[in-house]
Amino acid sequence: MGAGHPECPDRLSAIEDRLLMSGLDVALDRRQATEAAISDLELAHDRLHLAALRGLSDRLREDHAAGGPASTHIDPDTVLGLHTWDALLAAAGAAIDATDAVMAGELSNAFCAVRPPGHHATRRQAMGFCFVNNVAVAARYALERHKLQRVAVIDFDVHHGNGTEDIVLPDPRILMCSYYQYPFYPVWEHADAPHLVNVPVPAYTRGDAVRELVMAQWLPRLEAHQPEMIFISAGFDAHREDDMGQMGLVEADYVWLTEQIMAVADRHARGRIVSCLEGGYNLDALARSVVAHVRALARV
Repeated sequence: MGAGHPECPDRLSAIEDRLLMSGLDVALDRRQATEAAISDLELAHDRLHLAALRGLSDRLREDHAAGGPASTHIDPDTVLGLHTWDALLAAAGAAIDATDAVMAGELSNAFCAVRPPGHHATRRQAMGFCFVNNVAVAARYALERHKLQRVAVIDFDVHHGNGTEDIVLPDPRILMCSYYQYPFYPVWEHADAPHLVNVPVPAYTRGDAVRELVMAQWLPRLEAHQPEMIFISAGFDAHREDDMGQMGLVEADYVWLTEQIMAVADRHARGRIVSCLEGGYNLDALARSVVAHVRALARV
């Protein structure tokens, strides 16, 4: 995204360093993603949107080879660079590869440490640091390629997953549950549909309030939906140390959330979970929270 941008390579480096420090890395099956096929991205995105991104990337590379700039702005916050197209294919590919591996029983569950994030990318628009919606692609992939009947998407980022909502709104096979700080970016009035449980909360909401809303609103709907697989948009910018938002969660809250999701997955989905990194911009808090989340997923 360019120098000084919060969505930076240091995010994945911080996670990697913390995994090494924790000793947890030796307990993980680490895999490199393959690139997603365009036909799989089209499960969640309009063909013209993908063609526009590819065309913009190709033109940028051609112009750069002739001495032009190395990046171009999609919007004031979202910058497409020389390698963004390759990165977004790998990020979505990670979610798809993880879905295949979990469905095959090779992995109990998976966490995808990916950039760029995805949950603001709508069917036809890149925005909010996001170009394609990794979790929505994977959820639709599980339904269409693996022939599941019902899945769920859980989004615990501080920002509303407006792109995910846009993509899953026409598909009641996907239950979406989220909380998000409101009013806050994006300025997006969420839709009212039986398979959407998107709960706005005020700034400075702490973990105890989040736990209450999960118990009261998410879990009953998840139990009723009985998802055969669960996908997580794992954003950690609701952490109290992250100044991208103004919520008050800590690592213990992310562990609790993960354990609640795992309990639902154990009851209805044979434990099948694929979690994908979204936000989280205080590097230390991000790294600690990811390790806590992955440790819970790994049951160690």
